[in-house]
Amino acid sequence: MTHNTPLSPRPLHHLADGRLRLMTAAQLRRHGVSAAETNEQCRPGGPWQQILPNVVLLHPGPPTSEERLHAVLLYAARERTAGGTGVTAGVPVQPGPGETPAPPAYAEAMITGRAALTLHGFPSAPPLPSLDVIDVLVPRLRRLRSTGCARIVRTTALPTAEQVTGVPVAPVARALADAVAELTDAGAIRLLLTEAVRGGHCEPTAVVRELNRARLLSRPHVVDAVDSLVAEGRALAEQRLYRMVREHGLPDPVWNVDLRLPGGPQLGGLDAYWPEQAVALELDTRGHRHDDDAVWAEHARKREHLERLGITVVHVTPRKLRDSLEHQAAVVRTALTAAGDREPAAYVVVLPR
Repeated sequence: MTHNTPLSPRPLHHLADGRLRLMTAAQLRRHGVSAAETNEQCRPGGPWQQILPNVVLLHPGPPTSEERLHAVLLYAARERTAGGTGVTAGVPVQPGPGETPAPPAYAEAMITGRAALTLHGFPSAPPLPSLDVIDVLVPRLRRLRSTGCARIVRTTALPTAEQVTGVPVAPVARALADAVAELTDAGAIRLLLTEAVRGGHCEPTAVVRELNRARLLSRPHVVDAVDSLVAEGRALAEQRLYRMVREHGLPDPVWNVDLRLPGGPQLGGLDAYWPEQAVALELDTRGHRHDDDAVWAEHARKREHLERLGITVVHVTPRKLRDSLEHQAAVVRTALTAAGDREPAAYVVVLPR
């Protein structure tokens, strides 16, 4: 007996007893169900149905939303063997009495696009039953085609999937980019991007980076939505900054100011400035767009100029404020405390921005 020899068949009704009543053709063969018998069971009016190529739904009614998700993953996942036994990755074979079911495992496939956003909990994402197709992300070189309810999305670098209710799902930023690629409604795009930031799913820079990587920033309706996203991200970061000063007992700075030398040129804008200690704080809310290098170079020049004048510049990002607010407060406090040990800074004029 070789590992290709089918196992002794179990009664066919036993195969449909599990919560996920799905199997691949390979899994059915492992249970001793021949291709001819599978075709007979899937005949019109029969007890089974082929929902996607090589994926069989083991009941006659319409699939549930969960079954559609797993069917798409079964179709797209790379089949692999474990220990030479011919075990196929995907929904596990239904266990017998006393057996513990193995968790689903899908190789090189994950849900993305609008279905992924629904699983991530986006309020404006459509409910799963309303989606005619479900996007599934696979490596670029996989030989697959979109068919039925499965739409193949390819990538040169597959991200690490996040498990949501037992389903491998693309990270929010990547799922957003794949969803935006299929949308033409600027309002719908703007709403999804805003929810990503307000819901704390990811930072604007991560979203813009994925949109840029997908070459979507050349579309005017996407650019407009990104501008709103960046503004939303800045507003939330500023709120966290105000909270950091208030909750961690830092002295009040002057907010949103421009600095310039007396009778001289502008030195640039700052989000917060402590004049007595000559400590400046700048939020980095840059989007990773085509002009990112030029913007970063300008930021670097401004920082170097201020530091030559004796002004300490604290550089923070929205993500740092979100994930380590206490640590950022300690950084600012250290800079304020160290002011007494430095040479006095040059006199600058502080103007409201």
